[in-house]
Amino acid sequence: MKIETMSKADAIDLAFPENWHRRHLLDLESLSADEIQILLDTAQKLKELTGGCRNKLSLLTGKTLANLFFENSTRTRNSFSLAAKRLGADTVEFSSGGSSVAKGETFVDTAKTIEAMGVDWVCTRHVTPGTPHLLARELRCCVINAGDGPHEHPTQGLLDMLTIRQHRGRLDGLTVALVGDISHSRTARSNIWGLSKLGAHVIICGPPTLVSPRWQELGFEVAHNLDAILHRCDVLNLLRIQFERQKARPFPSVHEYAALYAMNGARMRRAKDDILIMAPGPINRGVEITPEVADGPHSVILEQVTNGIAVRMAALWLLSGAKDASNSTTQAEPIHYV
Repeated sequence: MKIETMSKADAIDLAFPENWHRRHLLDLESLSADEIQILLDTAQKLKELTGGCRNKLSLLTGKTLANLFFENSTRTRNSFSLAAKRLGADTVEFSSGGSSVAKGETFVDTAKTIEAMGVDWVCTRHVTPGTPHLLARELRCCVINAGDGPHEHPTQGLLDMLTIRQHRGRLDGLTVALVGDISHSRTARSNIWGLSKLGAHVIICGPPTLVSPRWQELGFEVAHNLDAILHRCDVLNLLRIQFERQKARPFPSVHEYAALYAMNGARMRRAKDDILIMAPGPINRGVEITPEVADGPHSVILEQVTNGIAVRMAALWLLSGAKDASNSTTQAEPIHYV
């Protein structure tokens, strides 16, 4: 397939927003509603300018993105690489398994070594919450959080919101249910903060063992019965059960979980006619979603993947522009999570 290249002149109407000043994207909890809107608007514009994230722009020619992933990834890692390349940047791919980390090198020293090779962004995924915030204090380049343990995954939250906005035209006033393993889900946290700031009503739904009562104390609706809230939902975001992060089984069996929380044909018939079905992936067919729903007309799961490229293009461009406008280092805020 031929990849067309567009010049900066072709994208002249992509003006850098005057009120964007962030050099790092570490979470959505600390972003304002206006900043989230800027990211979404920019992602939408870049998606259009690149013909649905397929064509190239030369906006970031000469810059380099380093992917420092200490956990496995398919969608996020490839999406960031494609986003950089769609804007003309180069990429450096890091794998902890074949690196000096295995020889005892620290996480920060590894990142500083990669930065010394002349990279402009470090995109990192790590099992420990707060690692991107640590790097933002230690590095001069831009830092992007691609998932820090169960804390946050900001670009996943943004791509979910972009997908909803494309189908519904807005987020304000919509009811969005996050269903499943809330306790271990960084996607859930980014969605909760982002959606609520843009006016959506968020329902946090799952077994009591996987939904902290703290969410209710913070003002969010908590539900343990999917069937009881289904008729109210405009969007369902179905989260994977993360068995690899759990020290004990949080429910008697997968079969029981599927009976109570999986989106299947019977539940689809009781839902709104225009309900959107989303999942951050990877999906476990037959656990949180059945094949007929995952592949059905209400599913926007693959659209989420495409929008991931758009959101990550926006993040790279905005962070790079803020960095070029100022040489000062923005101190990262301390994290906390429920």
